[in-house]
Order: sequence, then structure tokens, then C-alpha cells
Amino acid sequence: MTALRKHMKTFTLSALLALVPLAGASAQAVEEAAERLKAYAADQGLQIEWDSLNVEGADATLRGARGGFDGTVVPLGDISLTGVSRDDKGYRIEKISMNSYYTADDENEASFSMFDIAMGNVLLPDEALRDNYGGFLFYETAKVQEMRLVLGGVDVFTMNDLHFEMTEPSDGEAMEFTGAAEGFTLDLSLMEDEDQRAVVQALGYEQIEGYLEMAGSWNPQDGRTALSQFDVTVAEAGTLGFSLDLGGYTPSLIASLRDLQKQIAANPDADNSAQGLAILGLLQQLSFHGAEIAFADDSLTGKVLDFVAQNQGMKPADVANQAKAVVPFALAQLNNPELTTQASQAVAAFLDDPRSLRISASPAQPVPFALIMATAMSTPAELTKSLAVSVSAND
Repeated sequence: MTALRKHMKTFTLSALLALVPLAGASAQAVEEAAERLKAYAADQGLQIEWDSLNVEGADATLRGARGGFDGTVVPLGDISLTGVSRDDKGYRIEKISMNSYYTADDENEASFSMFDIAMGNVLLPDEALRDNYGGFLFYETAKVQEMRLVLGGVDVFTMNDLHFEMTEPSDGEAMEFTGAAEGFTLDLSLMEDEDQRAVVQALGYEQIEGYLEMAGSWNPQDGRTALSQFDVTVAEAGTLGFSLDLGGYTPSLIASLRDLQKQIAANPDADNSAQGLAILGLLQQLSFHGAEIAFADDSLTGKVLDFVAQNQGMKPADVANQAKAVVPFALAQLNNPELTTQASQAVAAFLDDPRSLRISASPAQPVPFALIMATAMSTPAELTKSLAVSVSAND
């Protein structure tokens, strides 16, 4: 859920998911579409502006576009809209594209750039349908060919071929989405903390490379939301994965959250505790179906054991045995003997043969958020039992 909304907002800012005039439509229709876009964006906390709108048939260009959050608006340049049309669901745009985005902080010798930004088959739904698409807009494809963060002339972070794909929900079917970054790099040699930098250097991870993958679904009919995959893989280290399954994220909840967000924005000096309670009240409509964190090793564990052993004048096997002995004591406070035994055995198996380690929460029945919060506040030691937390290794 959160991942999906976040990516929708990010690409809205990057490509300005724009104005939607009809081929042959009147200037008034174009203005009305623009105002709808601004209003939808404002509901997400996103400001959208442009100097002028040039329309040529079914295509349009936003000249001097600007966008930003929290009052900070940055120039984005010109945004191209190709193949604009209207159907019974709203305005559709075949493609929204921007050649590049660049911003720099000369004082700190920093810059950030993105190239070849595009979204395909975009729908700006009518007001009555917007919550069936998550409360904003829908796109079938989105991509950024390259991102680059530079500090002091060094490429600190790069990402290539970042892309997302979604299917449009219809006839009760869920919206499915996938995404990936085919490659990224991260330079950790510029870390300011000398101790941390020394550890990274000793492990051989000053320069890391990897990729990420994600997939999931959302059904507007019942609000079932699943982030079935979010994996970050680092070469010669391993893959860290996360998944989450929730219920109750319905269009009506989306509308209620949007209305509450408007109230908060209109009364910035209001009591924060009251606003927080209002948000928590709405979130009680959600239910927890499951979650998982998993790590698949690709030599990281062995490198860490070797590093610790070298620094303590021990053998890696002795370090592993120490870690095994600590686990039962660390988990004793959970007051869940079955989980403690299970986790201790899993950690021992993983350290003896580092392949994979998995922590799962899979309750037999969905657990309402209200119950989770009540348990966490009153008897936190029971939370692992109510969520059916388990630990396994090398499965």
C-alpha cells in the first residue's frame, strides 16, 4: 500500500502528470482539466504550476512547469503530453514525458539529475471514480531511465532503468503492479564516520552494486492490499526482502483520509494530538493478514564473521557459537518459549550454513489494527503470539 502510493506521488512530481485537453476541445475544457489536475495534486500535498499551456490537436506542452511539496517549488522545465482523449472514466493521456530534470547546490558541490522520464496510458479519473484508483490518478507504465546523485564530483548514487507497470482494475479484479530498478550503485567511501567507513572498507563494500524488484496488488472492492515482493539485492552480499498483506484499505477509507488531510491543512495550528487520534481512528479499519522479512545470503554473513573474528582474535566458528548462545537470552523477554526455541534453532542453522533467514507473521485469521494496538500497549509480550510470528532458516 505505502509503496504504491509513494511511487505514484514520486512520478507525479517527476512527470507532472499533467493537463488533459481533448483534441479539438475548447480552451475552457483545457482550463477545467488543468484545474482538476491541480486540485487532485493538492490533495496529495503536491503543488503543480506552469507558465503556459500550448495545445496542438491531441497533444499539449506545459511550458515552464514547476512542482514541489510543502511550499518548496522547483523548476521542472517543459512537460510533453501526447495523445490526450476523454472516455467514460476520465481524461486519458497516451504518454507524459520529460527529457530531464536537474538541480544543483553549488555551495555543497552537490547535484541530482534524472533523464528520460515518462508515464504511459495515464488516466485522470473523474471525481466519482478517483478513489477506485487509489485517490489520485492511474498509469499503466512509468519509467526513469537514469538517476544520479553527485557530491564533490563523485557519483554517490546512481540508478538505471527504474520502471513500474500496473493493470487497471475492472469487474472486481485487483489492480496488480510490478516494478524494478535494473541496476544501482552506491559509493560508501564518502561516509563521514571513520569507524563506519573502516568497517565498510574491511568488508569490501565501499562500492556496491545491485538491483531491486517489487510486485503487489490492490483490490478496490474489498481493500485487500498486498506488497508481495520488495527485494533489494546487493552483489556479493545478499538479498533483503519484505512483504506485507493488509485488508480494509477501501475507497471509502481513502476518501476519509483525504478529507482529514484537508482539515489538517486548513487548521495547521490545531491540536496535534487530536489530529493524530483522528488518523488512528480511521486506520482502525485496517486489518493485518501477514508480513515477512527475509534475507538470502550471498557471502555477507561469512564476511561479517571473518571481520568480527579478526578484530577479536578468534575463529569465525567461535564468533558464530557466541551469537548462537546470545539469541535465547535476547528473546526471553518475549515470553514466547516456542518462538525462542524456533528462532534459536533457525539462527544456529543459518550461521552453520548461511543460505536464508526468514521472519514471518501469519495469523490464522486477519487481526484488526485495533487489537494489535491494544495488545502492544497492554501486553506487548503477547503480540508475537497473536500475530503468529515464526522464524525459519534455509527453507
